[in-house]
Amino acid sequence: MNSSPVQSRSSPIQLLLLLEWVLLAIAAIVQILVTISNPDLGLPLLNMLGLILFAAIRWCLPDRWSHKLLYTAAEFGLLLLLTFVGDFPSPSLLYVVLTMRNCILLAGQDVLEGKVRSTITLLALVICLLSQTYRLWSGRLLVHVSPSQIGSVWIGFSIVLGLVFLFLHLLVDAILAERKGQEQLAAANMRLCEYALRVEELATAQERNRIARDIHDSLGHSLTVFNIHIGAVLRLLHKDPLEAEALLLEVKDLGSQALQEVRQSVTLLRAEPLKGRSLDAAIGSLATEFQRTTGINPTFTYRIAQSLSAELNYTLYRLVQESLTNIYKHAAATQVSIEIEQIETKIQAIVRDNGKGFALYCNPAGFGLQGMRERTLAVGGILNIQTALTGGCQIQAIFPVDTDVLTKN
Repeated sequence: MNSSPVQSRSSPIQLLLLLEWVLLAIAAIVQILVTISNPDLGLPLLNMLGLILFAAIRWCLPDRWSHKLLYTAAEFGLLLLLTFVGDFPSPSLLYVVLTMRNCILLAGQDVLEGKVRSTITLLALVICLLSQTYRLWSGRLLVHVSPSQIGSVWIGFSIVLGLVFLFLHLLVDAILAERKGQEQLAAANMRLCEYALRVEELATAQERNRIARDIHDSLGHSLTVFNIHIGAVLRLLHKDPLEAEALLLEVKDLGSQALQEVRQSVTLLRAEPLKGRSLDAAIGSLATEFQRTTGINPTFTYRIAQSLSAELNYTLYRLVQESLTNIYKHAAATQVSIEIEQIETKIQAIVRDNGKGFALYCNPAGFGLQGMRERTLAVGGILNIQTALTGGCQIQAIFPVDTDVLTKN
């Protein structure tokens, strides 16, 4: 059992608890006044002891459902003793207290507990009416009522008492419903806080992945070209010093560019590889750089008349850049083609090479391929890779784009 009455942060509940003590105090004062004015009426000592006991058990509220029912039955038994044996002068106050106390005690919101609360309220009202009817017809009221007025007084008292019990029952139900709503709101708020933390963690992870992709795509590309140039410089250093010097200057420029891109990624700045250029011009620059580095002249086809979104332009650029980087490093190709075109409401990008290829399902996907998949999925696209040993490789990305997006700007 609880060692103290139910404590609640709800001010209406606290008000009901205060009202309970006020009614008990009034009942005690009435009993004292009756004892002083008419000591032969009822059993004053029994009534005072019973009243003290009824007030004291307020501090020993049970927790279990079966114990709550026994507790309520004991309360009814005590009040019946005070009403019909001790002839308590104001039993209506005690039954009102019992109703409020047990509505709070049985504070669950399910159907069964609601029915039990209603049953207890109705039973308290019926017993209270029976006790007052008995006192009225036996002449044991605190005020004198003439026989001709007994019927009217009984009807009026029954109506008032019924309204009081109905009001108390509805009031307690409303207070409990409000408290339940506050608890649900607090729980929902806590869940929202948890979801916000999860979203923040996911956003952080997504941003880390984006930075990792940017570092791989931009810095990886620059370092690959850097390595190829250094190899060429070593070969030409004694045969053609002027060409070697020119390549070293390009390496210096690439180093500066790579350093700038690393700074941008570390400071969480989104790279702008297009630098204000159109997508076809930016990819044309990639193709030119690829030719200068490898000696392979890629064919580039661009068939999109409308403007695309900045995000899609960025994704297409990075996909082509990563594909060309992979071709430098692994393909040993002699022919490369780049195609970007619109097919109805879809944008398709294809990069093909005739290099040595690889076994897609036997070889673990590298970070570059994973990054391309992530970039493609981020804008709602699909990435297809067709390759085989000695069979070259084809990277195809398809993006569904609404006509309104294609024609804007």
